[in-house]
Amino acid sequence: MRPSPSPSRRTADPDPEPPSGYRELFRTPEFTPLFAAASLQGAAVTVGGLALSTLVFAATGSPLLSALSMFGPSLVQLLGAATLLSAADRLPPRAATAGLALAAAAGTAVLAVPGLPGWAGLAAVLLLGLVASVAGAVRYGLLSEILPPGGYLLGRSVFNMSAGTVQIGGFAAGAAMVALLSPRGTLLAAAALHLAGACAARFGLTRRAPRAAGRPSVAETWRVNRTLWSSPPRRYVYLALWLPNGLVVGCEALFVPYEPERAGVLLALAAAGMLAGDALAGRFLPPRWRGRLSRYLYLLLAAPYLAFALHPPLPLAGAAVAVASIGFGTTLLLQERLVALTPAAMQGQALGLHASGMIAMQGVAAAVAGTIAQHTSPATAITAMAALSLAATLALVPGLRGGPDGGRGPM
Repeated sequence: MRPSPSPSRRTADPDPEPPSGYRELFRTPEFTPLFAAASLQGAAVTVGGLALSTLVFAATGSPLLSALSMFGPSLVQLLGAATLLSAADRLPPRAATAGLALAAAAGTAVLAVPGLPGWAGLAAVLLLGLVASVAGAVRYGLLSEILPPGGYLLGRSVFNMSAGTVQIGGFAAGAAMVALLSPRGTLLAAAALHLAGACAARFGLTRRAPRAAGRPSVAETWRVNRTLWSSPPRRYVYLALWLPNGLVVGCEALFVPYEPERAGVLLALAAAGMLAGDALAGRFLPPRWRGRLSRYLYLLLAAPYLAFALHPPLPLAGAAVAVASIGFGTTLLLQERLVALTPAAMQGQALGLHASGMIAMQGVAAAVAGTIAQHTSPATAITAMAALSLAATLALVPGLRGGPDGGRGPM
């Protein structure tokens, strides 16, 4: 039996209205501290990853080890998805959010220790990846619990926009901090940001019971993952969340070889387009239009990249990238659908599985795109990845018709 939730303003009002705008969203109890905790941890990951990559490259001179040190924790999230995700719904959310942030702070601080043995650094990176895999699942499961029905889409759009903004600003701030404080000093600053996130969660969130009964375990993680995957509607949603946008990330992975001197312009335009798409889907798209327009947004995600077959100059390439990235807004609509298709006791793990699969697909797509570019050209590879994304979208559309209640859902 599912434990009874602790008293809160949400349980006092059995049918609360969803927030209609950003101002109302931030007035929702507990949303602001959860948002603050997520933003602080996102800044810590960005700044800390840059500092660690710089430190490793200075010590080894290896571009490969430098890249692995920066993105290694993200790859380890796959291991966490296969072993630890059941904890997302079986631990008290406030304690789990604060405790995982403390663990991330400790792991980041360890990386700053001078003369750290290689095995200890690897263990710390492994810890950070495992912590991130569970922390994201806990966070978004709690978000679906804090916000009233119908409010998840707007709330998640704000989290997505914040993550993009924090990442852009974090890389700039991280570079300045590395120059002023040294890589080890920047790692300690990142640990402090994790600690601040833990405080925001501990003192800003309400004590709540776990969404599901039982103890977290590897066996339970596998059991729930199988249950989530066994439902055809959820399976189509997962595939739609992983494949089309993952393949488009393969296009983005080739911006540097396509425009070596001005790749930053393309990356910035991609981020701006994604922020616009999140705002469109989360704030301005009426519910009655979501089912009609979402499939076109996913087609928009890939179609402009077909222009790269003509090797467009930077202004046209930048316009195509910015317009295409608006299509990422469909991801929000599919996340909302995943929440609607999933029982409350499994929502944290369901959202964690989505995030881990998305990261894995992005890595695979980047490798495939790089391989194609190696044998042809960056422009040809970008065009090929866009065509694959379009094909995946068209193949998945029939399975995504019909909402969880029998009506029309996203796509």
